[in-house]
Amino acid sequence: MAKQEDHFKKVLSHAKEYGYVFQSSEIYDGLSAVYDYAQNGVELKKNIRDYWWKAMVQMHENIVGLDASILMHPKTWKASGHVDAFNDPLIDNKDSKKRYRADVLIEDYCAKIEGKIEKEVAKATKRFGASFNKEEFLATNGRVLGYQEKIKSILARMGASLQNEDLADVKLLIEELEIADPLTGSRNWTEVKQFNLMFGTQIGASAESSTQVYLRPETAQGIFVNFLNVQKTGRMKIPFGIAQTGKAFRNEIVARQFIFRMREFEQMEMQFFVKPGTQKKWYDQWKATRLKWHLSLGMGAENYRFHDHDKLAHYADAAADIEFKFPFGFKELEGIHSRTDFDLKAHEEHSGKKLQYFDHEENKSYTPYVVETSIGLDRMFLAVFSTSLQEEALENGTTRTVLKLPAVLAPYKAAIFPLVKKDGLPEVAREIMETLKWDFNVFYDEKDAVGKRYRRQDAAGTPFCITVDHDSLEDASVTIRHRDTMEQKRVKIADLKGIIEKEVAVKTWLQKIEA
Repeated sequence: MAKQEDHFKKVLSHAKEYGYVFQSSEIYDGLSAVYDYAQNGVELKKNIRDYWWKAMVQMHENIVGLDASILMHPKTWKASGHVDAFNDPLIDNKDSKKRYRADVLIEDYCAKIEGKIEKEVAKATKRFGASFNKEEFLATNGRVLGYQEKIKSILARMGASLQNEDLADVKLLIEELEIADPLTGSRNWTEVKQFNLMFGTQIGASAESSTQVYLRPETAQGIFVNFLNVQKTGRMKIPFGIAQTGKAFRNEIVARQFIFRMREFEQMEMQFFVKPGTQKKWYDQWKATRLKWHLSLGMGAENYRFHDHDKLAHYADAAADIEFKFPFGFKELEGIHSRTDFDLKAHEEHSGKKLQYFDHEENKSYTPYVVETSIGLDRMFLAVFSTSLQEEALENGTTRTVLKLPAVLAPYKAAIFPLVKKDGLPEVAREIMETLKWDFNVFYDEKDAVGKRYRRQDAAGTPFCITVDHDSLEDASVTIRHRDTMEQKRVKIADLKGIIEKEVAVKTWLQKIEA
């Protein structure tokens, strides 16, 4: 755990040093679990959002976009179940006076058992070398199977207890597992209690005339209340989807230092409306499709896994998470839910308005079922950044820090250097920049020796460095250096656009999904 925290601190330090995130209101000593996205961070975040949007909307003729308001009629949240059922199970330690999510304490306990499995795998890998079969080992090793069964039984019991709202059994499970306060080691726990996560506020000119409203805890409801508006104006036929990106807010009492934003965050989600009875097929299809999207970024298949839910939300008949190996271990990155027809029927009931689809082929109306994909943009940002940050040993015995961001997501695609600040080299470099900036976000740098500039751009995540030297004045060529390989080539200035485009184009990366 200490090693993981050290890794996260290194990630934070690098992110700040190279203009990706700053702690919010830092001059006032900051605010816990809240960060501002800096000049490079906003570009990376935008590129992730665009990469998702192109994959979900632009590449599907039956999916359209929406931008619903953050503030909605309060009945919306009564209908969705958030007013009555949007709770986290919380537990206090009487000695440390610290509050924790009870389910997270249990999940962290299971994560430690998973760490034991990884140690067994590491030992076996060392013992058997190239002949080692990891899948066979996990399926047959007695000790590993025992660990896996223990994890399965713990999570199943927790899921059942939470599903049945048996909070006393959740506490009993914590006690039986001898889970201690991470800070003090104390096992002196209070009862488990539920806490509603919505932010409430008032809208109106005076206290007497104001109305209670909520900052939306999720973006999905804006899609559901606009279902018929989109369907009729877009002449959409089932199956079809509505995609949206936007802010959501949750009053997390335990704002763990896990992602850059916990109480205010951004979601990228799509609600896919399907004919009742076909939801299982579409659920499985979207699980596979969304995993392919993640894998297209080349961040390692071993860093992803599916986690099927033991405890289902009140609206779901199936649910799974795509988990990613963050610096803190495997955590949720994206959720896929089969939401049934709960949402549309609930809004029908509370609004008194009919929210059904008329199927001309079957000549009847029905309430569609919904399959949801929802990914946290802030979580995705951390996944990309933390995985990309690497220390590499070089042949000369030195090391370099390199941020191997997927080129399609990198804030700047190329940095342009004049070898020296004289002899007409800056002018040529500026001309190249003026040409390339119409197609790419590019950066100009003329400070320090070229080697230092290379290292600076490696650490910032820029895929290409382009150096203008004295020969460039004669042969209209430059030296282009690739971040990942450090390979340098002499190329024509006229060819730069094509070379960069080949590496950074969204098309190049998204086509991996179809492969």
